[in-house]
Amino acid sequence: MAKICMINREEKREKVAHRDTAKRTELKKAIIAAGSLEEKMALSQKLADLDRNGAKIRQHNRCSLTGRPHGYHKRFGICRNKLRELASLGLLPGVRKASW
Repeated sequence: MAKICMINREEKREKVAHRDTAKRTELKKAIIAAGSLEEKMALSQKLADLDRNGAKIRQHNRCSLTGRPHGYHKRFGICRNKLRELASLGLLPGVRKASW
């Protein structure tokens, strides 16, 4: 089980990113449309002054059951360990154990 603080940190990043998405896209479009270098620098500074956790790239996928950050399976939203366990129990629809 992952630390509760790490799970909470990821939830916080998700909320902040959702809140700041509009501001970030507006500033990025303004930077592209800006004519002079001084304008671009000023707008870039405004973008840099926004909260770091507002960037979508800072979010990390975590297992919804254990909070594990590695081995995440996007289709089910769980880590590889829980995926194997639940598939063996037959709790995942459409998943069969391979045999050849």
